[in-house]
Formats: sequence, structure tokens, C-alpha cells
Amino acid sequence: MSNESLTACRRGIGGGLVFVVAGPSGAGKNSVIDAVMERLSGLAFSVSYTSRAPRAGETDGEDYLFVSSEEFDRLVDEGEFLEHVTYSGNQYGTSRSQVLKAVAGGSDVILQIEVRGAQLIRSSGIAGCRVVYIFFTPSGLDLLGARLRGRGSETEAQIAARLVVAAEEINEIDRFEYLVINDDFDAAVDELAAIILAERSRITI
Repeated sequence: MSNESLTACRRGIGGGLVFVVAGPSGAGKNSVIDAVMERLSGLAFSVSYTSRAPRAGETDGEDYLFVSSEEFDRLVDEGEFLEHVTYSGNQYGTSRSQVLKAVAGGSDVILQIEVRGAQLIRSSGIAGCRVVYIFFTPSGLDLLGARLRGRGSETEAQIAARLVVAAEEINEIDRFEYLVINDDFDAAVDELAAIILAERSRITI
């Protein structure tokens, strides 16, 4: 990491945290994060890059930064990503420059990433930054499957493949600091907001 990037992270201590929110596809992470960001000030959302095509209703630059596989590979080569993974045949990555810019400005940053991406950040860290790991999941794979089918964007075979991955991801729960069971939307919003406020209070004490 460059000296400039390291300084940006250190500036965030006491004024910026990085919250890694990970969990199975269909766990409802984005909806809960959106609601928490409306409730709490001082939060920035890191918009991930992906090589997959947008789903119905998704907006480039808000839900994801949609790029070609070639453009994604170029960004990898340039060191733009804090982490990047391939999931269900598509590439996903967290922008280093986005995160460092937000933290340098004193914001708390939320990353909504894949479980393997969280593992990569845990291994390498973000120098000088406090990173908080939060696992999101519904209480069972049957509920997760129902939510994936409700999106109407994938075939039954694709949903079955995602559920196999989800079962493996759930085994990683013990490596996270917090667990949010998202069966009830309002309760999940309250829990995530409480986690953020608790972590903020830890830095200011």
C-alpha cells in the first residue's frame, strides 16, 4: 500500500471504520444496508465492481459498477481492488480508491462483499484501519431459496448452485465478529444499526 493510502486509513481511526457485511446471495444484505444508511449519518457505501450483467432494476454506479471482463482484469492488474473474487462465473471486486477516499474523509464505510472476499480482506487487512466483520443470513436455506426464486432472475439450476455455495459459506460464521439473522427486516435493520453504533462508541471512548 502506498504512503498516501496508509495515511488515509490512519486518518480514519476515530472517525472512520470499515464494516464488512457478507453472507449468502439472497440474504437481503443490500436492503438492510440501504435502510441503515437512511437512519444513520456518516456512512458511505462502497459500490463494488462486477463483470456480470445488471439485473432488472439495478443501476450502474449505485448497485454495482458494471464493467466488461476485460476492464475488470485491467483493474486487477492496476491494483485497484482490496479484494476480488469469482462467484457463479462472474467477477466481483472492492475498489481500493473508493474505500480510502471515504475513510480519509472521516466516513464509516460499508462493504457488501462475498464471503471469500471477506476472507481475503481478513488475511491482508486494510493497513491502519479497524475492520468489523458481520455475517448476514436468514435462519434456513429454505427461506434463502424462496428469496432467490422471488427475484425471478435465475433458473432453478442456478438457484440450486447458489444454495450449495450458501451452505459452504454458512460454515464460516464463526470467523465473523457479529451475526445478523435476517428473517425480519426491521429487526435486522435495528441489529445492524446497533452494531455500527456500538463500534463507533468503542473508538470514541
